[in-house]
Amino acid sequence: MDISKGTLQNNLFLLRAERKWTQKYVAEQLDVTRQTINSLESNKYNPSLMLAFEIAQLFEKRIDEIFIYGKKGKGEA
Repeated sequence: MDISKGTLQNNLFLLRAERKWTQKYVAEQLDVTRQTINSLESNKYNPSLMLAFEIAQLFEKRIDEIFIYGKKGKGEA
């Protein structure tokens, strides 16, 4: 069984832009810092499962509509 690590991407920036919400507004709604939202949007930070559910609720989406998990191809680090 191959258990190679994958990558987690998201479309938070697009969802936030569609609603004309600032990072600060989203952070306040989720009770996190604006820096956390910035790190999520730039894929430098993966949310906890609880935070992922809270983000999905805020945007009225399913988790898999916001976060996309993809396996790395051979030769990728």
